[in-house]
Amino acid sequence: MSTGLTSQHFIVLGTGAWGVALATHLARQQHAVTMWGHHAPATDLAKAFAVRDDAIVLIAVPSFAFQETLDRIKPYVTAKTRIVWGTKGLSAQGAFLHELCEHTYPNLPLAVLSGPSFAAEVMQNLPTAVTIASNNPAFGNDLVQAFYSDVFRAYLSSDIIGVQLGGVVKNVLAIAVGMSDGLGFGANARAALITRGLAELSRLGAALGAQPITFMGLSGVGDMILTCTDNQSRNRRFGLALGEGLSVDEAQARVSKVIEGKDNAKKIMLLGAKMAIEMPICQQVYAVLYESLPASQAVKNLLTRTIPDSEF
Repeated sequence: MSTGLTSQHFIVLGTGAWGVALATHLARQQHAVTMWGHHAPATDLAKAFAVRDDAIVLIAVPSFAFQETLDRIKPYVTAKTRIVWGTKGLSAQGAFLHELCEHTYPNLPLAVLSGPSFAAEVMQNLPTAVTIASNNPAFGNDLVQAFYSDVFRAYLSSDIIGVQLGGVVKNVLAIAVGMSDGLGFGANARAALITRGLAELSRLGAALGAQPITFMGLSGVGDMILTCTDNQSRNRRFGLALGEGLSVDEAQARVSKVIEGKDNAKKIMLLGAKMAIEMPICQQVYAVLYESLPASQAVKNLLTRTIPDSEF
């Protein structure tokens, strides 16, 4: 049920599970929705943008295709276009996605949607809450209202960096938790990894200028709990397979889908090094993925680290 906001026109770019789920939800709220996919276009881009020149572009493609998608829509973007993305990740060079948007389309209203939300549950119309961060409060509020329903709630934030960072780091941590669970290390270890992982996220976020409170919200600890503890998470399932003794390639084959955290681990380690932030859990995940370290040894390395003076 819509809240009474004037019907918006959304152009959803990306026909994967997440793009379809968001498009379906918006259509349920009586918004006009046009979908387009890179490999199997549902409609012609020119026709999609010709419907209304003030369309909201919702990007839901993988992060590696994000810049290409921004470039592809260039001929149709106007000064009235507004862009929101549900993509989680960093660019190939480790840049935040809002930086790509700002470089490609200076001065346009931008927003990111993130938080604990499996596509399958959104499709089933199950209760969901997310965060929307925007550089334009009016646009952010429009999106909050547009997505609102009896089962879908969005909370507005101005912390674009923090909201994006949570969506990247949680995938790496989900691999770590999956490895621990696959090794049979139990609930205590799982809780410790999630909590200490949150500390790593918070330290890196502070160095990058994010708002500390963001990591206590849906796009921080909320998304982390979801991804680390539920087997709908492909990153967790990948970690489980590693913990059970499979090689990286074997674990990838078992999941048989893109493992975002695998690529994220590289970029987060580069970002952490650039900001001189210690991230031991992410470091051990990286060592398992790219330095042939056994998962069992990675967890032991974490447990035998020198005890710091303070938890924080």
